[in-house]
Amino acid sequence: MPALPVAAGFKPAGRTGRRPVFLEPVQLKSMRPVSVAIGRGHRPSLRRHTKVSLRGAIFREIRKVRISITNYLDVMSSWCFWSQPTWAELKRRYADRVEFDWKIALMDGVGLPKSRAQEEWYYRRSGLMNRSPFMLRSDSYEPVLPEYLAPNLVAEAARDLGIKDDSVRLALSNSILREGSKAIRDVDVAAEIGARAGGLEKGKLLEQAKLPEIEKRIRQSTADWEDLKVTQRPTFLIDTEIGDRAIFSGVIRLEPIAATLDSMIDDAAAYAAHAAHFGAPPAQ
Repeated sequence: MPALPVAAGFKPAGRTGRRPVFLEPVQLKSMRPVSVAIGRGHRPSLRRHTKVSLRGAIFREIRKVRISITNYLDVMSSWCFWSQPTWAELKRRYADRVEFDWKIALMDGVGLPKSRAQEEWYYRRSGLMNRSPFMLRSDSYEPVLPEYLAPNLVAEAARDLGIKDDSVRLALSNSILREGSKAIRDVDVAAEIGARAGGLEKGKLLEQAKLPEIEKRIRQSTADWEDLKVTQRPTFLIDTEIGDRAIFSGVIRLEPIAATLDSMIDDAAAYAAHAAHFGAPPAQ
């Protein structure tokens, strides 16, 4: 009788240490028939391995517990530009457990460089810190501008036209910081770049970007950022419905943000589990 295949096992999926290690099964690509000796002959049988994820099952039960992360940024900010790989990885890892959003926090005279030489110094420093094989360009530097409104207006306007992801704002950042585009000053140029990136009609995007409510919205989100009493962009604001809050201002490394999210998710799961067993707390 031929040896039967060993059933697929489980591999760790999550953190170790004081928190429990969640397991998820190794995904099997196919099922193979196995010959089993029965009486005189052999009858093929199929061994079916069912994929079950304990972690996934748990989080399907706690969808009502809201966990969100908001990325406050300026399209022109070089440090926001360098933070994008971390933002993309967070979205990939936690897409099924965390609500993601970004909002504009306009840079003002305090955060803007005072000369092109100073801007290039900052670009060199941030580029080396992020091990970049290229240096950002300062072609778009405008010493007379108190803020970089045009690209931020276009990025915000694209959201109203159905572009909910990062594509338009990243295209604007890339065009300004890597290609030296003048989109930093001219809303018409910014709209052309944004429309191309988002597959939008330029005229509609430009019209939307010029609406008073678009500027009002980014002024409000900038004021909300200022209310956090932080100084650096990007700022990652993490909130949960159980009252926990974490703020990372200027921190763009993945590890500390991911570790904090893991901890807050675990606490939210614990609250949900307790509520399932004991209900709401007594009124008095």
